[in-house]
Amino acid sequence: MQTFGSGSARRVAIVAGVRTPFTKAGTSLKPMSAIDLGKVCVAELIQRTNLDAKEVEMLVFGTVIPSVIAPNIAREISLLPILPKSVQSFSVSRACASANQAITDAADQIALGHADVAIAGGAESLSNIPILHAQGFAEALVTASKAKSFGGKAKAFAGIRGKDLVPIAPAIAEPSTGETMGQSAEKMAKLNDITREDQDQFALRSHRLAAAGTADGRLTAEIMPTYMPPRYETVVASDNGIREDTTYEKLSTLKPVFDRNYGSVTAGNASPLTDGGACVLLMSEEKARALGYPVLAFIRSYAYAALDPGEQLLQGPVLAAPVALQRAGLTLADIDLIEMHEAFAAQVLSNLKGFESKYWAERAGFSEPLGEVDRSKLNVMGGSISIGHPFGATGARITTTLVSELQRRNGQFGLMTVCAAGGMGFSMVVERT
Repeated sequence: MQTFGSGSARRVAIVAGVRTPFTKAGTSLKPMSAIDLGKVCVAELIQRTNLDAKEVEMLVFGTVIPSVIAPNIAREISLLPILPKSVQSFSVSRACASANQAITDAADQIALGHADVAIAGGAESLSNIPILHAQGFAEALVTASKAKSFGGKAKAFAGIRGKDLVPIAPAIAEPSTGETMGQSAEKMAKLNDITREDQDQFALRSHRLAAAGTADGRLTAEIMPTYMPPRYETVVASDNGIREDTTYEKLSTLKPVFDRNYGSVTAGNASPLTDGGACVLLMSEEKARALGYPVLAFIRSYAYAALDPGEQLLQGPVLAAPVALQRAGLTLADIDLIEMHEAFAAQVLSNLKGFESKYWAERAGFSEPLGEVDRSKLNVMGGSISIGHPFGATGARITTTLVSELQRRNGQFGLMTVCAAGGMGFSMVVERT
């Protein structure tokens, strides 16, 4: 069976990855926009790898809530003084899998022979989201901008009412259903019999493993010190959502957020709103060898999937993972490490149950389920519940974490999955050779 990067296609190498600290929205990284976070991350990646920036041919970046002033985040980042102005750059958006989309888009171009060196990743600043005006006020502004006299401009605002002045902030909800992600997680918990205790225990595990990975330097090896504008005297060097002192008892006292009477999803067993940026360096195998770069891993296969957002919004990975494994010619038993994006503990636990389900296997087009995931291989340094989840950046963070830890453990195969709004799911298999 032909897999990604085999046959007539070239193998795509993941050479390096780096990220900013991930910090809760409204805290340490608040002064920086998503574009700022992307710029410093890309500049650091080039510096860390001692790469001649002239080698970079393509830059692909993802973000979920783009700036209305500069919506093509990739092009703004590629205009860094260190990079040639000729670097091809474009932005992508696939909700929480946006950085994964950026990585696979860049990898496709390398596999096809259209590029040899690319940077891909994503960034998100949930501290700096665009606030929209109501339609009435927006129309008045447009009319006023076209008026040629002061009287004309004043007349444009004459019909404004109080309701027209109420701002509209982006909502983390499905436009098609009106259901928020948290409400969807609650639905999944009920449908899949995920208990509150199991969710809190999983969240506790995430924090404990992330704290251990931070203490021994494995997680911090991915992180770049980030200096805060405008004076650049304050440096942020670590994630601030990891609670090393939390306990099951503390988590169990938190009130449900999305279903206050009968719910089980709390702020403690869900990922926080987060700021951050992350990116990876991709090369063709031949280019990496020619430039003398050791390869962390090769992209062996990937798959995307989708289901009805009104069903189980975050169950898409269950449909994507078996396809990615089939394309790689592997089974779940072949996998040494697994990284699952932790939007909610309820979502991860639902995905894990889905891996064991014949129903979901058949939905994906297979006769038998993938099987039970060995928990000792899963998210071995915690995940998004503790580390944080900047929507556009998480996919690149997970990629770097997976390939780096796979190398430390001398493993061969790694599997990652990411759930995303819109009922979408992503999965990728990486390989060390």
